Amino acid sequence: MAEYKGVMVYGEIANGKLAAITTELLGCGRRLANELGEPLGAVLVGSGISNFAQETIAFGADKAFVVDDPLLKDYQTDSYVAVIEKVVKQVTPRILIMGQTSVGRDLAPKLAFRLGTAVSMDCLDLKIDPNTKLLLQTKPVYGGNAQAIFSCESYPQMVTVRSKAMSPLARDDSRKGEVVAIPSGLDPSAIRIKVLQKVKEEIEGIKLEEAPVIVAGGRGVGGADGFKQLTELAKLLRGAVGATRPPCDNGWVPEGLQIGLTGKIVAPELYIAVALSGSSQHMSGCSGSKNIVAINKDPEANIFKAAQYGVVGDWKKVLPAFTNKVKELLAG
Repeated sequence: MAEYKGVMVYGEIANGKLAAITTELLGCGRRLANELGEPLGAVLVGSGISNFAQETIAFGADKAFVVDDPLLKDYQTDSYVAVIEKVVKQVTPRILIMGQTSVGRDLAPKLAFRLGTAVSMDCLDLKIDPNTKLLLQTKPVYGGNAQAIFSCESYPQMVTVRSKAMSPLARDDSRKGEVVAIPSGLDPSAIRIKVLQKVKEEIEGIKLEEAPVIVAGGRGVGGADGFKQLTELAKLLRGAVGATRPPCDNGWVPEGLQIGLTGKIVAPELYIAVALSGSSQHMSGCSGSKNIVAINKDPEANIFKAAQYGVVGDWKKVLPAFTNKVKELLAG
């Protein structure tokens, strides 16, 4: 039986740079590796990505395992699963951490099956049990209304982690580590998918998932004109606008702004919830927010249970006053 040792982070590269989720996972991985007294490794897969290996070391990794192959230029499930399976079986990490991203959600379950282990998806916190040395995996359950802690006795212990749930370490370019190149061993004839075209989503302003501040509106905003007021406040706070499902279904805002179980998962520093009830479906997408401020005329609205601060009142009166105060503070 293989000896499983250490922590491994799957690193994603987006728009020609190390993705923010990767630096967050490396920060988390470094903490877990220190608790175990074992090494932290990062695995990078793609084409022309070898130059990012040293960057993962600067953010906390002891070793960077690089699989650089032109056949891996575009993410494809079959080839990426096969390559990462090969790396994991060669390195045998105790823990494998991936991001709860579009790639991670697709890759992790298939990889776990191939490795004969389990995976906990969308974790918010990770700790080491001091007695068993098992990974304690905290994730939301019941639509985000509660959190449960899981552990797994099969190896490697696999998890995906929600964006912004962890904090990256400060970059230290003086850190030393080892870069290990691993051949992909891919057979071109075994790749069943060919990418013909990529269509990039056009986004004005800050990307919703990366915004430090989000002003989100619900059905109670009443229409597209109401969302113009939310947009004004979001711009003042250098944030983005989000929405629950009804405004998107009604065409008040684009579908890409939907936050929730069937939309996007966000975790900003500040989440201002305007005229939304706080249904479990919506809260599952924003429960990781550091601070939630709720504005709703219904004092019994579920959103107040999750909010750190709340205002009971008509948003049409509350929001303009709040926006004017923000303008005043910024001007002063």
